[in-house]
Amino acid sequence: MTRLLARPEVRSLLAWFGPDIVRMKLQGAIERLRQHLANGVLMGSKSDSEQLVIRWLVSEMDRCLLNTPRKVINATGVLLHTGLGRAPLADAARKAILDAAGACLLEVNSESGERAYRGFQVHDFFEALTGCEDCLIVNNNAGATVLLLQALCQGREVLISRSQLVEIGGSFRLPEIFQTAGVVLREVGTTNRTHLRDYAAAITERTAAILRVHASNFRIVGFTAEPSSGELAALAHARGLMMFDDIGSGQLFANPVLASFGEPDFRTSITGGADLVLGSGDKLLGGPQAGIILGRSSLIQTLRHHPLARCLRIDKLNLAALHATLLIHARGTATDELPLYQMLQADISALNQRAESIVAQVGSLRDVTLQIVPSIAEVGGGSCAGHPVPSVAIALHSSSTSAQTVARNLRMHVPAIWGRIEAAAVLLDLRSVDRCDDQLLCQTIKAAIGR
Repeated sequence: MTRLLARPEVRSLLAWFGPDIVRMKLQGAIERLRQHLANGVLMGSKSDSEQLVIRWLVSEMDRCLLNTPRKVINATGVLLHTGLGRAPLADAARKAILDAAGACLLEVNSESGERAYRGFQVHDFFEALTGCEDCLIVNNNAGATVLLLQALCQGREVLISRSQLVEIGGSFRLPEIFQTAGVVLREVGTTNRTHLRDYAAAITERTAAILRVHASNFRIVGFTAEPSSGELAALAHARGLMMFDDIGSGQLFANPVLASFGEPDFRTSITGGADLVLGSGDKLLGGPQAGIILGRSSLIQTLRHHPLARCLRIDKLNLAALHATLLIHARGTATDELPLYQMLQADISALNQRAESIVAQVGSLRDVTLQIVPSIAEVGGGSCAGHPVPSVAIALHSSSTSAQTVARNLRMHVPAIWGRIEAAAVLLDLRSVDRCDDQLLCQTIKAAIGR
């Protein structure tokens, strides 16, 4: 160990990563060598063994760098790819993050100099854009659901349609969230059809609220029925109950760019009488990860003073990005400034022109041909399920290498390109690629495939 730590290759790793992780990885490489020797694998001379250990160590440290939350080019065709960070932020939101990275105005009032609650900076935007009385911002929408249920309904029943018992990404299921919050889940209706009378018949003295959850990551089609948010709110209020609406994908208000997807929005639900409306910040809002709770001031105040609210509160960088994103919506420039909206608005002819330019710049590659093909993209991120978006892709075919290997080479490069595999080819869908990254896409294809 001492001898290896003194080698120049290892000293450079020590300077970059620090001693603790390098020693840990080096010890692992030495143990790997011992296992090889114990299994009768001949390793050559002592010098050969040391060289092998160093190669293993360097490979492990490279992996540490490759797995950082670094820039990638999303060519999967999934615009809100959860694994790749969902909504790409607008330039203004990125600048806001840098501005807030040091000391920033987070929980103090500039005029009075006194302590303020976190998130007061976005209150006026939400009130003006959605008509809500008050707002509370936490770190994600699942956290918002747990907080709401535990703070307002613990030990009581909440009614929900069977068709809305969703499982969100990472195998988290709504019934488990109910259980964690200490709330009794009362299913009503059937999988495909739930009527207002089903909710009315299920109300008892133990009922606290009606919860509507938008099935944003799947679709039930055919012989279906469900009451609107406004109808559920009217029933709840007539019986002295609360009505909560989880719209999921976080659209602020009806927007022409998103009209074809039929997704609910905060403003419509609040206007319809919902007491609290929940949604995500990093989906159709086009902002950072956040759980947004809008609605009645008295209920928001109860949530704000619950111990879980502090555990789930949004951090300063995401709050800064959310503020900048809301400002974009407020001034009506979302279609020009939000990357998600720009991706959705790109027409097929423009995508074809970009594809032709990229193919021409990349030129010929060893054993790999590039072909422009029609593609189908999707919004993704648990939003707009069942609504395909026509697109254009560049298909990479290799005569000597599997599509899996080509895709891996693109992913492992710095910067990385993430595509998808279809019909033994790697497809790079341009609808999910920022057009500003086209030149970088060309350079990376040549470098990664050439290697």
